[in-house]
This record gives sequence, C-alpha cells and structure tokens, in this order.
Amino acid sequence: MSVARWFEASSGVPGAPGVRALSVSGDQWRSAAEGFASAGGRLLALWADRTPAADLTVYAAFAASPGVLVLDLRADEDAVASDAAADAEARYSGLEYSFPAAIRMQRAIADQYGVRSTCADRRPWQKHSEGSAGYPFVRVEGEGVHEIPVGPVHAGIIEPGHFRFSVVGEKVLRLEQRLGYTHKGIEQRFTELSVDEAQRLAARVSADTAVGFSWAYAQALEGLARAEVPPRAAYLRALCLELERVQNHLGDLGALGNDAGFAFGLAQFSRLKEYLLRATETAFGQRYLLDAIVPGGMARDLAKEGAAALEQCIEMLDREVALLRGIYDEHSGLRGRFVGAGLVAPALAARLGLTGLAGRASGQDYDLRVDLPCPPFGELGPKKCGLSGGDVAARVAIRFDEVFESCRLMRRILDDLPPGPHRVAVPPPPAHELGVGLIEAWRGPVLVALTVGRNGRIHRCHPHDPSWQNWPVLEHAIIDNIVPDFPLINKSFNLSYSGHDL
Repeated sequence: MSVARWFEASSGVPGAPGVRALSVSGDQWRSAAEGFASAGGRLLALWADRTPAADLTVYAAFAASPGVLVLDLRADEDAVASDAAADAEARYSGLEYSFPAAIRMQRAIADQYGVRSTCADRRPWQKHSEGSAGYPFVRVEGEGVHEIPVGPVHAGIIEPGHFRFSVVGEKVLRLEQRLGYTHKGIEQRFTELSVDEAQRLAARVSADTAVGFSWAYAQALEGLARAEVPPRAAYLRALCLELERVQNHLGDLGALGNDAGFAFGLAQFSRLKEYLLRATETAFGQRYLLDAIVPGGMARDLAKEGAAALEQCIEMLDREVALLRGIYDEHSGLRGRFVGAGLVAPALAARLGLTGLAGRASGQDYDLRVDLPCPPFGELGPKKCGLSGGDVAARVAIRFDEVFESCRLMRRILDDLPPGPHRVAVPPPPAHELGVGLIEAWRGPVLVALTVGRNGRIHRCHPHDPSWQNWPVLEHAIIDNIVPDFPLINKSFNLSYSGHDL
C-alpha cells in the first residue's frame, strides 16, 4: 500500500499540524515501514506504552510528504513467524532493516518494558550492571589492529559515554558507542506530575533544547485540551526558538574553531553568545529559556525595552558574524582541518536517517518549519539552509547560514508581533487520548507524545531527541579519519547525551 493510502486510512491526532494515527496489525506494521522507507520517508521516533489493561503497545512515528503518521501496534497481537532462536522472545517485528536508527530505540524498549523485537542485537542499552568490561563490543580483527577505549567518564561537565575505537596506527577502522549511563528516570517522573507541572520537566530533558522540548510538550497538551494559543504567544514562541538556535550555533562555532586550534574563534563567538544571552535575559527574564513557554502561551510578555535589546543585539550579530565567517572561510588552518573531515555522503545520510542540522549538511532537505509548519512559521516563511558536502566544513557552513536566517526571522517577528494576550487558560485534557507535539529545534526534530490519565496526571510522556538518529551516524563519520580528529568531528554533530537517556 502506498504512503498516501496509509494516510487516507488514518485519523487526525491532536497537537502538531499534519499528524495522523492508525492502529495496525503485525503484517501492516512491517509493510508500512517498508513502504515509508522505499518512498524516502523518515522514522521520527519509536516508543512503547502500557494501556490501563497492561497491554503493551509499540508506536512508530514516520514522516513523509503528506505529514507524520503514528502507527500503534499491540505487541501481544503481532505474530512473529520465525523459528530462529533469537526470535523466541520476540513480541513485535523490528524496523531496523527499513530504518537502521530503530536498533537502539528497540533495545531501549527491551530494557524498559522487557519486550523484545526481532532485532538480532540483544545487548542491553540502558542497563550497565556488568560494566564495560563485560559488554560485548564488536571486535575488529587483523594485523596491527588495536583498541582505544575512551570514557565513560570525560573531563569537565560532559555526561558519560563510552567510545571504543578500533584503529591501525591513528586511522580509525571502527567506532562503537555505548551510551545510556545516567538513566535518570525522566519518563517515569512525568507520570508523577500534573500536566501543568510537567512543562518544567519537559524543558529540562536536554537543557540546550529547552524551548524545543517545552514547546513540543505544550503543543501536545494544548492539542489534547483543544486550547487555541493566541497569535502573540505563537510569535513569541517562535522568537524564543530562534534565540535558542542562534545561542547554540554561536557556541558551537566557537568550540569548533577551538578544536581546530583557532582559539581566536572561541573567544569571539563566546563574546557574541554572551551578548545574546544578556539580551535574552532582558527580554524574557532568563538567559536560557527553561521556563519561558508554558501551557497556553508564554510565562511573560515581551516589553518594549526587551524588544529593543533584542533588535540591537540582532543587528550586531548580523554584522559581526559576517566578519567572522569571512575569517573562518579564509583561514587555511581551519580549512585544512574542516574540509573532508567526518564525511557523511548524502546517500549514506539518507540510508541511516541523519536528520536536523547535520542532515541538512549532507543533502537531507528536511526542516519542519518549512515542511510541516506550525503557527506562526507558515506566515513567517522560513528558508531552508542546505548543503551536500557532508563534512565538518559543511556542518560549520550550515550553522553560519542558519544564524543569518534566524536573525532575519527574529527581525520579522519583532516587526510583525501581533497585539493581544500572551497566554490563555488550558482546560483539562481528555483521558487516554494521544497528543503529539513536533518542533524543529536547533539540533533537529523534537517529538513529544503525551497521554493523560483519568486523575489529571500524566499517564505517559515520551520526549524524543534527534540525537537518537544521529549518534549511530557519528560512528560512520569517523571511519578513515585519524583519532585526534574525533573531538572536532564529534563537536560538528554536537549530539545530546541527556536527551536520549530518559
């Protein structure tokens, strides 16, 4: 059945525009995944839930040209026909052949719910009781091959992650990651909170994406409650989203320069980021917008002095980032480190599901602000930034392009900011109905799936960070590079540990 026919058979889902849902059988689950993959669709998220009757349901969210389709499968009803010993405990069909990024998500479901897919990789993902010494990393055999283990403990405040390099000399033959060391119980904590309290937790799933996650959560809740957000609040949310995008890009551009031995870049971009953080605090009362977006709109309105501070800062950023881009482009030392490093060709990016900022640097032309816009992006008309080079240089260039485009959008928002209230009351949402929020955050698409229980508390909230899709691609990006280039390549992706360790 074609992708269009799957959408025709589905029904609308409250929350983000263009999201639909369909309950399927095991055969339909497999057929739909194959159909979306062959049509160039994307796997946005894969998660599980237990119904009040304790039945396990597995969900998969796929993106294609008509929109987003969420399939749900009763795992107990999926008859997995296989005599293989590995499938003896399987309760549903794995999606890894259509979407390789599903492997780690399926392993996480197995750890959390004790229910396995047909995927041959049975290793634990979030259970670390045996430590790295007992974990069966994939070995590379051959003369002169040796392993370099890095982590899980790293310098500074970075969260833990284990990286196992198989190398000959300094050339990397293989990298295998092991993450999930600090399983914080965020999804379980959601179930102990009311729908209003949970916004604060959503914003802290991955703090560098506070606006993305809090907006996606609010979008799902408001959809369930049939609450209409005022136009002024929608514009202010978009302003906050672009502020967060620019904050992160400025920080990354400085860090990437520093990783390539250009400390001047770190100093200059750190200075610009500090100016932006101060202007953000003047406008919204916080340097990092952890509590700016609330159900029904915004926690506070934007006053004239706040708007003036942002306008002045945006003008300065446009001017000075343009100067710094010229320096980065002309610096032979930077070009020598950036060009060709960490290459992910467009064909490989498409096969592995590379998404967001990193995907757009490898020919993956997908941006929810354009392809599935929520208000007010349909009115603002954002422009996609895309390249096909796929190396560190391309990921740096995308950041520069997106800084300028975000500055343009923020000017447009400040010029056209509608009058009216910045917040409305959100009525109690119905019980046991699925709501989905979907926002193009700075790193890529953020999805929040929300179900509220009958007691007004959350039954299930699954926040999905695009790092789930992109961490496995980093393993490929480092192949044939040298070990000392890994920090640079890793930073060019800048993926979240916290966002997928829930």
